[in-house]
Amino acid sequence: MKFGGFDMIVKAPIRVDRKTKKLAKRIQPGEIAVINHVDIDEVAANSLVEAKVKLVINAAESISGRYPNKGPGILTENNILIIDRVGEELFNNVSEGETLLIEDGKIFRGDELIGEGDVLTREKVAVQIKLAYDNLGEELDRFIDNTIEYAKKEKGFILGEVEIPKVKTKYQGKQVLIVVRGQDYKEDLATMISYIEEVKPILVGVDGGADALMEFGYKPDVVVGDMDSVSDESLKAAGEIVVHAYTDGRAPGLKRVQDLGLDAVVFPAPGTSEDIAMLIAYEYNAELIVALGTHSNIIDFLEKGRKGMASTFLVRMKIGAKLIDAKGVNLLYRSKLKIKYIWALIATALFPVLILASLSPRMQQFIQLMQLKLRIMLNM
Repeated sequence: MKFGGFDMIVKAPIRVDRKTKKLAKRIQPGEIAVINHVDIDEVAANSLVEAKVKLVINAAESISGRYPNKGPGILTENNILIIDRVGEELFNNVSEGETLLIEDGKIFRGDELIGEGDVLTREKVAVQIKLAYDNLGEELDRFIDNTIEYAKKEKGFILGEVEIPKVKTKYQGKQVLIVVRGQDYKEDLATMISYIEEVKPILVGVDGGADALMEFGYKPDVVVGDMDSVSDESLKAAGEIVVHAYTDGRAPGLKRVQDLGLDAVVFPAPGTSEDIAMLIAYEYNAELIVALGTHSNIIDFLEKGRKGMASTFLVRMKIGAKLIDAKGVNLLYRSKLKIKYIWALIATALFPVLILASLSPRMQQFIQLMQLKLRIMLNM
């Protein structure tokens, strides 16, 4: 049974994970995603859409109301229903691979009712997002205060107090493309293919950004991050690995790299992994740093669970004119050429030929034939 494009009765196997990005890598089309994700973010939602999940069961609030997160809207616009706030008890009570039946928000294992939640449709998501926009002012005040407070604490990040580790990658005088798994990162990367082919920049993947490079057929020269969302294949293909560690030296991601038999450079630093990727390129005298998919606004940071953007503000202030933010570059190329522009280009190109055609009957016939074919191609 369907309502508004949604299946209101769904029976399918489930995949369970507290980290949505990990679940999205192993879930199969038509399966149910069981997650525990407060404020589902845009990247997580897109990964579930790409995985072709049938339905999402969320133990937590998909929209807490703190800010207008984009994830639930993306899911519902793609006809993926969300059963919201089913609770921690149900999340802990289900097993990977078992089949559940969901009917009108009620969740059954066989004939047993094991839980229920709120059914989020497009209309309900729209209402909740509007309320979240109304609350954004308060969240923005807190965000600004936290940014200023942490900027004072982390200023040493750009004043030379944080030691930049030695790396084998030669950045001197080269351009660097840093790929982060952010909004529209795949579309932006597709737009940058000609740049990659012509300039041959050093390719830096920040965690899952390395997988994006691999999907487009490029091996990352460097992988930077805490290693929680990058595939083994990308790590094995990388020319160098930089593990982002806490300021006290703890590096949870290092063990994973070592378990693969790989070496890594450890960089203890505050801020985000994309911040340290930029800082390394800058400190080793890269000619230009092109950043793609990076997080640079309040919604981006709130979706990443961060309460401020001090390190990003400081790093971008230090790098200055060397940084080109290519986020959203695909939007520049989405508009199609208008027919009048196509004909203008054709007319310009054919002008010398038309001069010759006036002197040759055979050329006149050829031009007439070409005009006919162009009209057919352009449906004129």
